[in-house]
Amino acid sequence: MANVSSEGRFTSADRHIQEEEEIELTSVGVDIGSSTSHLVFSRVVMERVGARYFVAQRETLHEAPIQLTPYAVGDTIDADILGEFIEDSYLSAGLQRSEIDTGALILTGVAVRRANARAIGDLFSAEAGKFVAVSAGDGLEATMAAHGSGAVIRSADKNGLVINIDIGGGTTKIAHCFQGKVLQVTAVDAGARLLVLDEEGSIVRIEPTGKMHAENIGYPMSIGDKPEAETLNAMADRMAMRIIEAAGLTKMSDETSKMLLLPPLPEVAAVEALTFSGGVSEFVYGDESSSFGDLGPQLARGARSRVEKLNIPIEQPVAKIRATVVGASQYTVQLSGTTIYVSPTSAIPIRNVPVLAADFDFSQSDIDPEAISNCVRTARTRLDLADPDSPLALSFKWKGSASFQRLEQFGQGIAQALDDNISRNIPLVLVNDGDIGGLIGIHFKEEIKLSCPVISIDGVTLSEFDFIDIGEMINASGAVPVVIKSLVFPPVSV
Repeated sequence: MANVSSEGRFTSADRHIQEEEEIELTSVGVDIGSSTSHLVFSRVVMERVGARYFVAQRETLHEAPIQLTPYAVGDTIDADILGEFIEDSYLSAGLQRSEIDTGALILTGVAVRRANARAIGDLFSAEAGKFVAVSAGDGLEATMAAHGSGAVIRSADKNGLVINIDIGGGTTKIAHCFQGKVLQVTAVDAGARLLVLDEEGSIVRIEPTGKMHAENIGYPMSIGDKPEAETLNAMADRMAMRIIEAAGLTKMSDETSKMLLLPPLPEVAAVEALTFSGGVSEFVYGDESSSFGDLGPQLARGARSRVEKLNIPIEQPVAKIRATVVGASQYTVQLSGTTIYVSPTSAIPIRNVPVLAADFDFSQSDIDPEAISNCVRTARTRLDLADPDSPLALSFKWKGSASFQRLEQFGQGIAQALDDNISRNIPLVLVNDGDIGGLIGIHFKEEIKLSCPVISIDGVTLSEFDFIDIGEMINASGAVPVVIKSLVFPPVSV
């Protein structure tokens, strides 16, 4: 396996990474959502083990105050006010933008809409080369919240199912976690800011889904109405019921099924532990008592009460409202030099490619192409990586022989699952932890005759929430520098 030359330089801070045993990076995580916006600054210390860098220490340097996402008109985010908030956050952290080595910009909800995303992106244009930018859909939000809250790590220490319920302003994301992995996720149209009141108690904003929840309890609402406290409690409790049903804790009604944004979760018989995250979780655990003119307190009471009646243990999360952004801030950049197959060579450099870590079954002598295809599709749904116009890196742990027949079966399954990407000539990035990267790449290109660019790397282990950068080929060695940026979630405190 070829190594990256010591002359290779691939870092945002203009440092010779390959020559250093320990590297300290300053990172910022930015989460712009429909309801709130957050910034968290972190320090990540990496140590070299062999040819790879791993996280040795991580520390939160500064948590900026939480900002209600500002709106100009309708669903258009006020970029000027948001920009001032970001600048104030840097000032309060005592950091200059030039001191930031890496980071992530996470856009969710209405922030993902084209005009908003463009305006927000302009605020970080100077950091374009440093940041990983993610437009997080419901599946990815649910998965990230499960990691950020500590539910995934917690499930590794439990003998059963751990559920995380992330209640935000517009939607609620739910994840079933087992043995250190996210099994399944879903999302439901239920959140604290589907209805917003002014200081007089009159409705100043109501989402279409908010109107639907109001109609479900027999009290249609519109802007200007002044609902009674009992009505608001009833509306919040109905949403809490939808959330509990969507989580698989009770039988799901047809009405709840219609409000799902992702496929339903199975109904479960036993739950070892349950955690809440998201903005409403601050009320669930009694860490917030202020009123923000929405249904946060009522929804928190309803959700917690319904879980307690089911005798399910409610445990403290690692992070609540900041679950997503803490994970986004604490990135690790790992470095590995490997042999590589690239065709055509113009396919590199390629940057910020999200990783799909599929759990393929290589235990049999024959590989089932249909099972390979289904595994890829399931993982793409879970991580919101279904965009046929964007590349993704397929990471896997090859087992068994690399015979022509097995390579052919594997390749046919991948080609079937990624047909939309391949037909659009989007590069296919293949990453395995063994030493057959070249063999796989050649087979995909020469035997299966994929029309798209093919990049195949070995000797690298990737995980979900990794993003990889592949630099230009070094002529002297035939290798390429590979930077792996991984979302690092905080450990569970016992």
